[in-house]
Amino acid sequence: MATTEQPSAAEAAGAQTPARAQAQAKAPAGAAAAAAAAPVGARGTLYAALGVLSFSFSFPGTVWALDGFGPWSAIGVRGVLAALIAGTALLVTRAPLPARGDWAALAVVAGGCAVGFPLLTTLALQTSSTANSAIVIGALPMATAAFSAVLTRRRPSKVFWAAALTGGATVIAFTLTQSHGKPTVAELYLFGALVVCAAGYAFGGRLSARMPGWRVIAWGVVLAAPVNIAVSAWALPHEPVHLTAKALVGMAYIAAVSQFGGFVVWYKGMGLIGVARASQLQLAQPLLTLLWAVLLMGEQIGAAVPLTACIVLACIVVTQRARTS
Repeated sequence: MATTEQPSAAEAAGAQTPARAQAQAKAPAGAAAAAAAAPVGARGTLYAALGVLSFSFSFPGTVWALDGFGPWSAIGVRGVLAALIAGTALLVTRAPLPARGDWAALAVVAGGCAVGFPLLTTLALQTSSTANSAIVIGALPMATAAFSAVLTRRRPSKVFWAAALTGGATVIAFTLTQSHGKPTVAELYLFGALVVCAAGYAFGGRLSARMPGWRVIAWGVVLAAPVNIAVSAWALPHEPVHLTAKALVGMAYIAAVSQFGGFVVWYKGMGLIGVARASQLQLAQPLLTLLWAVLLMGEQIGAAVPLTACIVLACIVVTQRARTS
């Protein structure tokens, strides 16, 4: 009597058989690559978003620090404290010295992110409100993408640039409306901060593709330490210092988070998804800063905030999906 051949136990359990192995071998390699790339892109976006969230409180934190420190003291002390944190992290992890060819880029990171941006924005915040100062963040993604395009010689797509321009213009128009369209000397400081910070972001983001992001900012902060030590040594004896609770909290934040911790996740995100795409997430930073200004600092914000938020978020979605190759 003939019997029907039953599958073996191994086949029924899904074990690897020659037929199954042959079928899997024929599966397109692109599917596996796409599956691996998706988590990387999601993680990169998450890290970059955490960086944006961290930076969004930098202006309020600086204003709080100015409650007890003079402007030059605030600039120097935050840099020295950040260098102590970064230097300790480098020593504890026994981080190797950067390659000889990386020092020039790290010098740009130091000059732009650890000296120039803190200096210029602190000076601006002496006469400008937190909401008005957010204008520099509105244009920062565009400037960062431009620096990145020059460095990498890659040309983002027209859709990418159109969305980035729209988002940047929307944020700039919004912040100018908040300041009644009257540029002041503070805006000159902010424009300078925009340029130097964009350069630091672009060079640092490029380095993060081959060096852990936290090391990029750590070495940058350590390189800037001599300048910040000199500024502190000069400023502290000449400027009054009142160690209020608000001033201490603000100083702790801008030193530990704005100057170091935020950059750790920011550069990691840039290294995973690219400088241009990560920078566009920063279009949301002015809106977050304005939120903190309202909730924590009592500043008044007009009804245009929800509309601006919708436009900016739409631009972020477009830039994230646009091809940048």
